Amino acid sequence: MRPIHIVLAIAFMLPLQVQSADSQSGVKVATSKTDASHGDQPKIDVETWVLDNGLTVLLSRDTRLPVVAVEVRYMVGSAHEKLGRSGFAHLFEHLMFQGSQNYDDEYFKPLQPIGAAINGTTNVDRTNYYERVPREYLELALWLESDRMENLLPALTLKKLDNQRDVVKNERRQSYEDRPYGRVWLHLYEQLYPKQHPYGHPTIGSHADLTAASLDDVKAFFKQHYSATNAILTIAGDFEIAEAKALVRTYFGHLPKGSRTPWPEHQAGSLSANKQIVDRDEVKLPMIVMAWHTPALYAKGDSEMDILASVLSSGKTSRLYKPLVFDQKIATRVNAYQVSMALGSFFVVQAVAAPGKSVDELEQALTQSLADALATKPSSSEMAKAINAYRKSFYGRVESVLSRAQLLSTYHHIKGQADYLGADLARYTELTADAVFTSANTWLKKPHLRIDVLPVEAPDIKTPKGDSK
Repeated sequence: MRPIHIVLAIAFMLPLQVQSADSQSGVKVATSKTDASHGDQPKIDVETWVLDNGLTVLLSRDTRLPVVAVEVRYMVGSAHEKLGRSGFAHLFEHLMFQGSQNYDDEYFKPLQPIGAAINGTTNVDRTNYYERVPREYLELALWLESDRMENLLPALTLKKLDNQRDVVKNERRQSYEDRPYGRVWLHLYEQLYPKQHPYGHPTIGSHADLTAASLDDVKAFFKQHYSATNAILTIAGDFEIAEAKALVRTYFGHLPKGSRTPWPEHQAGSLSANKQIVDRDEVKLPMIVMAWHTPALYAKGDSEMDILASVLSSGKTSRLYKPLVFDQKIATRVNAYQVSMALGSFFVVQAVAAPGKSVDELEQALTQSLADALATKPSSSEMAKAINAYRKSFYGRVESVLSRAQLLSTYHHIKGQADYLGADLARYTELTADAVFTSANTWLKKPHLRIDVLPVEAPDIKTPKGDSK
């Protein structure tokens, strides 16, 4: 590994040289080699390379802009945490920015002066860290990522842990506990799944578990999951393949093997009967949230539920917005969306009552409007609108080298192949109204969770027979 002063000189001494875009581009429209039956679908050139230590490297070259994105995905999320140890994956999202042995300082410092975009995210299935930098600084990004993969623990102290533990607790308060309607996201995971299910707790973790985490506990979690073998390194943008491979070998090739974190054992999420809870919150207007278990990310039915969500609530003429907000004026807003995850997903319909309307009035109108919406299949214009909106969003994500890097690593992580772009888009563009109608009436006729968020001073509501508060 190169000495720290040489690497940091790259950030603080090299001039930023903007180079003209190469005519070659890694993005093109061509028949997908993954599945020729999808016809003319977008394809991204991506090379998959596995080092001897098990690190998976994805290389996708695109010379249109002189920037390059680096993403390191660790295949560990909150689903891999043990009971009583929730929040560890997200806690490491914070700790990984606090310095490592050869750069024991704030991770942002050498990257911000060069205009880099830097961050990390955690969800139930994975944790990722990323940088988008001018192409001249690819080596800096790789060195920093390598050092915290190899040398985080020597620089991890109880002081850092206590500091970031408090930061995460405050984030839980600001994002969930003290935000209007924010506790809904805590309830969704805790009520849709049993406690022992991998998704049975929110990614943010609990105050009790975060408080109980010792330095030894945290170090053990890192040793188990944060290795080259359990990571995917993706480089996308303007770089030379041979040069990037040489840099990867230099900074990652010597790292020891670890173990691949397996997907946790689980049963498919299900509810045996309708379930209802009431949450009293500091809000002005009641809100009803309904949630159903649905197919996992990339499974049959997942894209159908995405398109259904658009048909139900995207635009003022959508099947829920028009009757509830425009016609009856019983709601101020209504939303539907599919929360797609690797081990199983859930579909949400939520509505906020208009001023002066009770939660019971909202429930009657919402239930009837949803039943009406599911009674007929989407029209050709509804399908075209929903699919075209998704296509636009999809291409927008592909155009950005940073989101493209994350998309490619998701494909490899969940599907086992990085060149899944054409097949992924085809999941939507080849959908029929019959498929959406069938999926909607398969999954939304099953038992569901209902969460009523009520103002603190609101009167009690009636709980439907057979449900539970």
